[in-house]
Amino acid sequence: MDKFTVHTGLVAPLDRENVDTDAMIPKQFLKSIKRTGFGPNAFDEWRYLDRGEPGMDHSKRPLNQDFVLNQPRYQGASILLARQNFGCGSSREHAPWALQQYGFRALIAPSFADIFYNNCFKNGLLPIVLTEQQVDHLFNETHAFNGFQLTIDLDAQVVRKTDCSAEYAFEVDAFRKYRLLNGFDDIGLTLRQADKIRQFEAERLTKQPWLNNRLVR
Repeated sequence: MDKFTVHTGLVAPLDRENVDTDAMIPKQFLKSIKRTGFGPNAFDEWRYLDRGEPGMDHSKRPLNQDFVLNQPRYQGASILLARQNFGCGSSREHAPWALQQYGFRALIAPSFADIFYNNCFKNGLLPIVLTEQQVDHLFNETHAFNGFQLTIDLDAQVVRKTDCSAEYAFEVDAFRKYRLLNGFDDIGLTLRQADKIRQFEAERLTKQPWLNNRLVR
């Protein structure tokens, strides 16, 4: 997965509490066995006026112009500002896939549902917990200033306004931070031990040569 070090991006405000994973990616899109292609269906029931189904031509679907992500000023946003208990509901890993493939690199909220929070880190999406007062301030700033951006420095663990007039510190688990800074998902972490795995397999076959016949089959 992509490394996350320092990111500056446009902020989009999703001013709703208890946004669940079914809203992030509706259940009819979970049939795919691939990990790609979910971006067009992120927040599908809120973004479009019709019911989405897999395989539809999204360019011809009617948009809900009242939904915040469809407003011209938030096109290209890569930081999503949300309210408390973001990511509640089912544990589907497709939710962070959809948000990331839509274009988000980071999420900021007062609280996240636990499983969703964990899944974000595993898929290169940075969830940041700030206080409700800080989040309120960022909502006000986002609404007040067209093109409002933030810079997120993961190594320093701070969110900064791009004019450096304010910054907000956030906590992150050291191991999760290490994974994001280096772009290691679960497979990437395992592959770092590839030499040891090959050595183990070679030694095991030397001690148990009959396993060769099973591997050939």
